[in-house]
Amino acid sequence: MAGDWYFGLVIDDRKARVLEALVEEYIATGEPVSSRAVLDRSGLSVSSATVRNDLASLESYGFVSQPHTSAGRVPTDTGYRYYVDHCSPARLRAATRSRISGFFSSVHSQLGRLLQETSGLLADLTHYPAVVLGPGLVGESIRGIHLVPLGERVLLVVVVTNTGRVSQELVQLPAVLADSDLEKVEAILDKAYCGHTFSETGEVMDAISADRAAPSIRSAISEIVKNLQRAEQSTREVYLGGTSQATSLWEDLAAVRRMLSLLEHEAVVMELIGAEEEGTTVRIGTELDAAEEGDLAVVASSYDAGEHGSGRVGVLGPMRMDYRRTIKVVEEIGESLGDRLGG
Repeated sequence: MAGDWYFGLVIDDRKARVLEALVEEYIATGEPVSSRAVLDRSGLSVSSATVRNDLASLESYGFVSQPHTSAGRVPTDTGYRYYVDHCSPARLRAATRSRISGFFSSVHSQLGRLLQETSGLLADLTHYPAVVLGPGLVGESIRGIHLVPLGERVLLVVVVTNTGRVSQELVQLPAVLADSDLEKVEAILDKAYCGHTFSETGEVMDAISADRAAPSIRSAISEIVKNLQRAEQSTREVYLGGTSQATSLWEDLAAVRRMLSLLEHEAVVMELIGAEEEGTTVRIGTELDAAEEGDLAVVASSYDAGEHGSGRVGVLGPMRMDYRRTIKVVEEIGESLGDRLGG
């Protein structure tokens, strides 16, 4: 075969196997890889000199680098990218598959607790910090609405859904309302929305007309309804598991601190796992705009939660992660979570 075009280069089959062996040996050991180790792992029937020549070519392409003249080589971001794009997911052990299926067949928690426990399962199985992004509030019906005044014209609107999830939205009112008027607004919204979804605004408007509410109450309800419609799409809960794993994954303490800092910011975490993307994605090193340090990789996959919408599951780790197994675990958990929520 002529080989694969990659970044404008042709990689023949032998060089591809050499690169694969080098990446997998580096993942396993964390040490620069010698040509002898590459030859042993690859199983190629060639001489060490041929492997050294192939490694030199791969280095000139930017797929590997040599930290020191006398040392072996390590993969670069581009080398990892090629490996991930061409590797096939691993076959999971029967015990791992059994643990995943057993977890989702036995768990009966409310949605938020289920997503949190799923992040813990994902972290346990991969040994990397894990993220589960909730599916939002699309399709969920409302159990109750409560208004909490925070200022003359500022309200905290607290919504509890039928799955036990809580959404909180800050709303700027068009005008100041008396306490008695706020009670009327809450009663109208509660009556109109309970048992319905955020997007079913017809019920709200019918309730306002039926109550012949004053203009000030109408305008307040209109502003609240607009915020609730936005909340249905934008409210995404982030659940983290295994964050303590970070301390053993990066040797550099500064990298560990940066990683823990990233995990404290939900918006950054959502960006890292591709909150709005579909399917499975793998991002490595410089491909991650949100990461200041280069030694970071993210494997994420989407799940379909039926009427609840869709979400994402993923893990964050160093570039030297076991991609083949990690991709398979992330996909299996995503599919099982989707089946549990959508089925």
